Amino acid sequence: MTSNKNKTIPESNPKNPSIVDVITLGCSKNLVDSEQLMRQFEVLGYQVRHDAENPTGEIVIINTCGFIGDAKEESINTILQFAELRKKNKIQKLFVMGCLSERYLKELRLEIPEVDKFYGKFNYNDILTDLGSDYRADLRLERTLTTPNHYAYIKISEGCNRTCSYCAIPIITGRHRSRTMEDIENEVKGLVDKGVKEFQLIAQDLSYYGQDRYKSLKLAELTQRLSDIPGVEWLRLHYAYPAQFPYDILKVMRERENVCNYLDIALQHVSNNMLQLMRRNITTDQTYELIERIRTEVPDIHLRTTLLLGHPGETEADVNELKEFIVKSRFERLGAFAFSNEEGTYAFKTYTDEISNDVKQRRVDEIMSIQQNISAEINQSKIGKTFKVIIDRKEDEFFIGRTEYDSPEVDQEVLIPVSTKGVKKGEFFQTKIKEATDFDLYGE
Repeated sequence: MTSNKNKTIPESNPKNPSIVDVITLGCSKNLVDSEQLMRQFEVLGYQVRHDAENPTGEIVIINTCGFIGDAKEESINTILQFAELRKKNKIQKLFVMGCLSERYLKELRLEIPEVDKFYGKFNYNDILTDLGSDYRADLRLERTLTTPNHYAYIKISEGCNRTCSYCAIPIITGRHRSRTMEDIENEVKGLVDKGVKEFQLIAQDLSYYGQDRYKSLKLAELTQRLSDIPGVEWLRLHYAYPAQFPYDILKVMRERENVCNYLDIALQHVSNNMLQLMRRNITTDQTYELIERIRTEVPDIHLRTTLLLGHPGETEADVNELKEFIVKSRFERLGAFAFSNEEGTYAFKTYTDEISNDVKQRRVDEIMSIQQNISAEINQSKIGKTFKVIIDRKEDEFFIGRTEYDSPEVDQEVLIPVSTKGVKKGEFFQTKIKEATDFDLYGE
């Protein structure tokens, strides 16, 4: 196959607006990139659709994920699906952007020449230039929301300075780069003006925010400043790092009513053996102390964490220690995934991936079985209590909402019968919990 590096891209015709289909794979950070690009296309007069059921616009843009094996496979399969449509001239232009093409740009150019052009994670605005249009820098804080109008994701930084053995993210995104607090404030204010009430603060590493730009950790100050903006009803924090944790955020969380008592902090493991092999820069004792201090300072907090099973060197003793930790810590939200041996990482270059996929999956399943019981017990304890709930959508026989302890897409939901009068999408309601399952609540 020949490279498509120098392939001529057909000119667009702004007087005859085309349909642009944007497909986003991967995390909410990718979603923000897609939303910013979509806004640029809209002001140029294009009709823009996101994750359409039948994405057959004249232009298709695929925003890819390249984090782990399953995500890479999904991205490649999606590209190949649309490459076939491009080959048959059923779409006029096919562009690929995001993490996968940032990581494997040369290989993708050679292997899938049907794609008009590949872009990385940070130069995707060049798509506009290549179509004969100009990027509007004055609109850089504006986005076309793909979420319901009442909530949005706010990316406060890019990149990561950590050196975890298994993680390819620093290879893809580079070093940590914090946005200015003023820039983030202005973005939030603009979204509030459009009716957004709930904001999920996201980054590869929230804990490090500000260290590069301000020479000290600034997550607490940023969160406090955002919580002062009129119209911000909920702020929720995602993807904190346990080592060098910014403890001053807990005071803000405890004292500010619109800062949700919720923290997503990926611990990955707990045994000293594994924390050392994973290069996590934290010990078993420090991990227990971290969780105890968080729960002490914010007694009502709900913690979400992620665990990694099957990393090279993990023993059954390590897994048993992790199980004990889960039982003691009783995380309200927990996910687990199997180790993926990613090219370029420290683990790939240093360790032998000798644990079978079956063993990895068994360990994941065992962890999730324990968590299912914990989640069920926690949910049962909520029966009879009343919570502030925001309504996301109507689905079949229920309005679907969330409490402050539930983040969109990843956490449980509150189901309210559609017969309930006065319930509206995007509004807050006091909801009394009547029933509970392992992963959902039913209220009135």
